[in-house]
Amino acid sequence: MSPAPPLGVYVHWPYCARICPYCDFNVVRARGRDEEQARLVQAICADLAAQRELTGPRELVSVFLGGGTPSLMDPDWAGEIVALAKRLWTPADDIEVTLEANPTDAEADRFAGFAAAGVDRLSLGLQSLHDDALKLLGRNHDAAQALRAAEVAARTFPRLSLDLIYARPGQTPLAWAEELQAAIKLGAEHISPYQLTIETGTAFDRAVRRGTLVPPGEDTAADLFETTQQVLEAAGFEAYEVSNHARGSAARSRHNLVYWTGADYVGVGPGAHGRLTLQGRRVATCAQARPADYIAAVAAAGTGFATRETLDPRQTAEERLLSGLRIGPGVAFAEVAALGLSPDHPEVASLVAAGLIADDSLRLRATAAGRLLLDHLTGRLAS
Repeated sequence: MSPAPPLGVYVHWPYCARICPYCDFNVVRARGRDEEQARLVQAICADLAAQRELTGPRELVSVFLGGGTPSLMDPDWAGEIVALAKRLWTPADDIEVTLEANPTDAEADRFAGFAAAGVDRLSLGLQSLHDDALKLLGRNHDAAQALRAAEVAARTFPRLSLDLIYARPGQTPLAWAEELQAAIKLGAEHISPYQLTIETGTAFDRAVRRGTLVPPGEDTAADLFETTQQVLEAAGFEAYEVSNHARGSAARSRHNLVYWTGADYVGVGPGAHGRLTLQGRRVATCAQARPADYIAAVAAAGTGFATRETLDPRQTAEERLLSGLRIGPGVAFAEVAALGLSPDHPEVASLVAAGLIADDSLRLRATAAGRLLLDHLTGRLAS
């Protein structure tokens, strides 16, 4: 019998000081919810213990505290959650513990506490280094705070990642290149530049429909993407995933690689998703979205699941296709066989001829040109 696969743990902390106009994540305002937050920590811990009963003993490769804004929580709470995860599963020698944070002065003041709680990688949501862009994005920090927080984080944590948003209204490739260069100088080993997308139901979606917000066109967005690749590659950052760049393999996000390589992960916290291999089958879990409902579900059933679904082979293959094409190595044809895909498949051959898929007999890999059209590629291959 093969050993049980290793796993990661994702913890969703839904509270935010304010809701950004581009965000469609499961988030709520933190104000007035102090008692609920304390109860949520205990529910998350109980959910972790219940899911350990499902998974059995596993090697734990990562813990990721995301949200929302987990850097708003008491660092002692983070320490309690991280310590419990490490007791429930066997920590890998190189386990990675990541916290997402915003660069407000109040949150930066907590960085030392989070480091003491076991966090060794900070993912810092700068989003921009320009005050006008930060105002547009609805952020509650300015550029000076972003720089201060990055400096504190670089001194406090062994590993630092910076998040930035590009393809903002009116942004030019030259201005974006200069902003990237400034971010590189902050000393992070990992940079995640995300193209601004207008998600249905967000404040930005409503602004676009009113005509008060005009995102860049497709050609400009493509130019900005190419600028991203050129500037970061020249600075020694490898694009190991379509929106993630690292200075060497050791700097890659181990937790995000759990997602992109189809590994297992436990999801806890309101709205958190999980993927587990149980009795040889891929199981998808999704937690109750509202904090009060999640807390009640854990109290009643042990876990906070709203849904728990065993995926069929085709669903499993579709997920592997969607996530695997995002990374350089792609996905093995054997993992997407349920979709009928092979090197000889007419759709694969057509995309190889178009220069969008690599000519590889073992793996399905997007080329540099194909990465610009990932939604198009996955749509054609999945159908």
